[in-house]
Amino acid sequence: MKANRAYELIVSRGGREPAFLSDPKRTDRIEIVSIDDGEVILYWNLGAKDAAKLLKLLRFDLANLDAEEFFDKWLDADAEDF
Repeated sequence: MKANRAYELIVSRGGREPAFLSDPKRTDRIEIVSIDDGEVILYWNLGAKDAAKLLKLLRFDLANLDAEEFFDKWLDADAEDF
């Protein structure tokens, strides 16, 4: 099963403006939630620009990897990894 069928990507932005115009102190929250049980399985609090970069990577992997491959790849990901 593809990862985008098993997991939901939830983004909470700390402001309304796009990342490139945002305040450097703004923090965005990114969550990966299991659709089956509603549990948060991955979670990041990042600056707006780093969050925008991570979102691109996550969306690509959600569409192209199987659920298990996606989870294994991102389980130990830190902010420095992207």
